[in-house]
Amino acid sequence: MSRYTSATDADRREMLDAIGVGSVEELFRDIPEPVRQREPIAMPDGMAEQDVYDHLRALASRNRDAEQEVTFAGGGMYDHYVPALIDSILQRSEFLTPYTPYQPEISQGGLQVMFEFQTAISELTGLPVANASMYEGPSSVASAGYMARLDNGRSKFVVSRGVHPNSRETLATYAHAFGSEVVEVPLDGRGATHLGALAAAVDDDTSAVILQQPNFLGTVEDLGPLAEAAKRTGAVLVCAVDPLTLGILRPPGEFGVDVAVGEGQSLGNRLDFGGPSFGFYAATEKFLRRMPGRIAGETVDVDGKRGFVLTLQTREQHIRREKATHNICTAQALNALAGVIYLSWLGKRGVVELGELMLRRTAYAREALGAELVNPGPVVREFAIRLPNLDEVCERARAEGINPGHRLRYYYPEYEDCLLVAITERRTRKDIDRLAEIVQGAREEVHA
Repeated sequence: MSRYTSATDADRREMLDAIGVGSVEELFRDIPEPVRQREPIAMPDGMAEQDVYDHLRALASRNRDAEQEVTFAGGGMYDHYVPALIDSILQRSEFLTPYTPYQPEISQGGLQVMFEFQTAISELTGLPVANASMYEGPSSVASAGYMARLDNGRSKFVVSRGVHPNSRETLATYAHAFGSEVVEVPLDGRGATHLGALAAAVDDDTSAVILQQPNFLGTVEDLGPLAEAAKRTGAVLVCAVDPLTLGILRPPGEFGVDVAVGEGQSLGNRLDFGGPSFGFYAATEKFLRRMPGRIAGETVDVDGKRGFVLTLQTREQHIRREKATHNICTAQALNALAGVIYLSWLGKRGVVELGELMLRRTAYAREALGAELVNPGPVVREFAIRLPNLDEVCERARAEGINPGHRLRYYYPEYEDCLLVAITERRTRKDIDRLAEIVQGAREEVHA
């Protein structure tokens, strides 16, 4: 248990002198004056505990979740079915409550979970090594960029505009901190990464090229030519992948991808208003000792019985700070456990069948909606459509308890009147027909 120790005026003065600052106020000089709070915050009188409970419950009731509406929202977080088996196992105390073990070999169950998770991610991605999970998808992308820079010392990242906007923002934040440049490659007229622009952007100073499969619009990228263009100068090729599409798409390892990362929420994790979830990270053996996070290994004990060990752990708490590659610890282990339980529940054939189901329903939805397609090429779960009357469609959909999808203008100004629609196994033909009726009704009103 930590003890609170107050700081005296002399203590504060000594700390300010040590960092060369004249006053505490100077620490906030970068905050613009108009947004600073100069007067005390007007706080109401305290409330009785039961009144606070009632107030918070009323606020919470204003939220709508995916159980209360038919949602076609996607963009990296998806409304997939989570089997009851997952909660049954997650809620066991040995999984739900432990902290990171500092004598890890004592926790054989926890280490086996890590090992099984790594094995599943390696099989999905077609890459030989995987770590025991990351915080989430965007930080996985940025960590892959950082690892590439450590490996080759180059200072430029070339990233497709089809990579998730949050991932691009996180990469830019990392790059700014260690003096690297981020160059974005545009999408072509079919919503795929522009091959010519990518080839032109890659040079001898390119540390990593970062793609996404399928990309944010749902387009299945032609990874072969893109990979060839990306690697011609020796850059590290990073690909953010959607794990539930890998049952029907060729794994990134078959295209020469060096690092495959991604968001794992769709694997047995609910939407939960945006988190928490987990990220995954797989790579070629060349990067084994530079990978962030922990790696569990399989061995035998002195009696010849199967056992597990923490093979690598590149966190600054365990090694010299300058040698560390991350600060990831316990945070996402429970979410990653849900992921490996889900994959075990599906099995190898189930992953394929789920992918095929999404393909069929998505194909039906594209035809039923009858709208102009932003990305008319191959898609698996998600696609973008252009709706000149998008405001009317969204208003009508919400009135009927339907979330029609993501408005792309929030991420891509060039797609002002476009909607990103996601189809999971929870979206039935009836659900799709309801959305199609709304789109058609709004269209007829415009032409009336």
